[in-house]
Amino acid sequence: MARETEIKLRILDPRAFHRALKHIGARPVGRVTGRLHEENVIFDTPQGGLAKHGQLLRVRTETPETPGKNKAAEPKSRVVLTFKQPIAQPAVPGPAGAVSGRHKVREEIEVEVAEANNLTRIFEGLGMSGWFRYEKYRTTFQLPSSKAWARGLVIELDETPIGTYVELEGPAEAIDRAAGELGFSKRDYVLKSYLALYIEECRRKGEQPRHMVFPERKGASK
Repeated sequence: MARETEIKLRILDPRAFHRALKHIGARPVGRVTGRLHEENVIFDTPQGGLAKHGQLLRVRTETPETPGKNKAAEPKSRVVLTFKQPIAQPAVPGPAGAVSGRHKVREEIEVEVAEANNLTRIFEGLGMSGWFRYEKYRTTFQLPSSKAWARGLVIELDETPIGTYVELEGPAEAIDRAAGELGFSKRDYVLKSYLALYIEECRRKGEQPRHMVFPERKGASK
């Protein structure tokens, strides 16, 4: 398995953050150099067997956001199956991952699949269900190759129904340096999953947690 090391940062002023990204030379990269809409579904057994072991099984559908009305020119969606689990000690197992020092570290397998429907039916046939759905818009950035210290670092800006976050993923040293150059300190690091952050937000508002989706899509998430 590949090892994933990451943190989140809460972005209170997206415009200022975009200026900070430009200042350090970050540029959009990826299959589509723009915003991707993500629909994520987490699967588990009725007893929560995966979550109890700090594991996560997720199906993600990525749909590029394409301006204009030319449907024929729209990039195709991509479906990715992801499995994550805690690494061995000295990391401490936690919800859907592990915490090692100031970074979230997990073992991860990702596989691109043809489509989500049949995969969902397979999981349901094995006694699992897609019990939590969350969506966001993601834009991926990287620093120029001239910055050797940032090799392997990915900057992923996420616009979510509970606010804007950035995920820094890559070598721990590169994460720390990039966070500093973007104006953050280690005290700002967020190691919780979007599920945990969503539940906290619902408690703050006195709402019952359901699915973390944008208001105009709530009807489709039931």
